[in-house]
Amino acid sequence: MSATLAACQPAPPPPPPANVSFDGLPVTGTRAFAEQLGFTPCIDTGSALRCRRGGVTILGAGPYQGAVDVARRQAAGFSQLTLWHDTDQSALFAVVEALGIRGWQRCRTGSENQGDQEIWTKAGARVRFSMDLSYWGKRRLRVLPEAGQATGKCW
Repeated sequence: MSATLAACQPAPPPPPPANVSFDGLPVTGTRAFAEQLGFTPCIDTGSALRCRRGGVTILGAGPYQGAVDVARRQAAGFSQLTLWHDTDQSALFAVVEALGIRGWQRCRTGSENQGDQEIWTKAGARVRFSMDLSYWGKRRLRVLPEAGQATGKCW
């Protein structure tokens, strides 16, 4: 009786996410795509490369700080854009106001004072927005690829 042993090799890394942008900003893709859109320099954080850009505007609002975190594994990419304002926790509300004017729908996750997120979606859009509502942390707005995930209670 003979047995053939298959060689054990690690699975190849997944391909990077497709290059997707919104309002001229990278949402998902490769490091080269982020750099092409001005997100440089890329700093090693230990778990990822954080590629940053200052003076970011989106939907006519800003300026904000922006970053994408490129995974360290081979063929890595990034899967969201994060925006924040260094000194004004209320500055990002200008973006969600612009979304509302443009027909995006607002939903909320969680319950009051427990790390709630305000999720903004629009039928046919390739992205969604998620803004921190927490009083205690630095408010951030994330632009994410739309994958049809749950949004919470909408109104």
